[in-house]
Amino acid sequence: MYNPFDNLDINKESPIILGIESSCDETAAAVIRGREVLSDEIASSATIQALYGGVVPEIASRAHTDEIAKVVERAVQNAGITYQDIDAIAVTYGAGLLGALLVGVSFAKSLAYALNKPLIAVNHIRGHLAASYLTDKTLKPPFVTLLCSGGHTAILYAKNQTEFEILGATLDDAVGEAFDKVARVLGLKYPGGPNIENCAKEGVANVTLPKMFKGGGGYNFSYSGLKTAVINYCHTKEQKGEAYSKADVACSFQKAAIDVLVEKTMEAVKEKRVDTVTVGGGVGANTYLRESLKSACEKKRIKLVLPEKRFCTDNASMIAAEGLIQFQNGNFADMSLNAKASIPLTTTLNVPKKGGV
Repeated sequence: MYNPFDNLDINKESPIILGIESSCDETAAAVIRGREVLSDEIASSATIQALYGGVVPEIASRAHTDEIAKVVERAVQNAGITYQDIDAIAVTYGAGLLGALLVGVSFAKSLAYALNKPLIAVNHIRGHLAASYLTDKTLKPPFVTLLCSGGHTAILYAKNQTEFEILGATLDDAVGEAFDKVARVLGLKYPGGPNIENCAKEGVANVTLPKMFKGGGGYNFSYSGLKTAVINYCHTKEQKGEAYSKADVACSFQKAAIDVLVEKTMEAVKEKRVDTVTVGGGVGANTYLRESLKSACEKKRIKLVLPEKRFCTDNASMIAAEGLIQFQNGNFADMSLNAKASIPLTTTLNVPKKGGV
């Protein structure tokens, strides 16, 4: 009978967590001991996806199926541990591509059952938020977090490790999604974020674009207008037979998209009277964003915790980091766990530490 809770010690000083991530096109596994990363393995299907201009869910699911056992095995071996050393298995159960998520969840459940280890259900977005704990091992709430990924854009106030207040969020496109769409308009390859950034290095921000709509003066964002302005600018130039610089457009878009993120983050810092800012999500790897935030925080003498770029994009270390938080709070899942394409940020799954599974 599956019952991993008889000898479970959630107060263990540095539990070993195996994290598994398969929400999109990266098959990832990682092992952490406390906040120390022992291994971090990724097999990406991005090269194949680029042939189609974006992620094809069926291709991603097949790639996960092919790679997940090998990636997990590498993570355990490279961590220098055995499977029995693992204290819990954390897996992304949402949000993301349903078929891709199912591969990770099914594998994690099977492994947890076979090893009789606790299973932890991780919200992918909360994983992004937890990445900062791997960068600064002394990090403690409260702080303000800028969440900027392909599917989400928000400014949050972290009251503690498990409670977040959403101060504002995007009303339509996420900033990462806008990067991908603008890249497509400019004829740049998928993924759009790094290709926009590289293109922008050769340009100057001399294209007039609308300042970001701020949702009535609060902390909300909207990227649809900015995206449309770029599309209209390019199409108008093309229809008139006029040349334009893709690099200048990329640079102008990047500045317009990111400046408002920095501006509103610093406003939130002032309102909440905190002395620390953290960043989560793939756009957090953008060099212009990182430099702009660093400059703004230095001026205000605010501590900035920027995860390494490899921990900004999808990875399993961040899933293990969030798994550690849930482990220490006694939040575990049972064998009925299922993948979900969409889940709210505040969702956690709770079952008794002993029995009932």
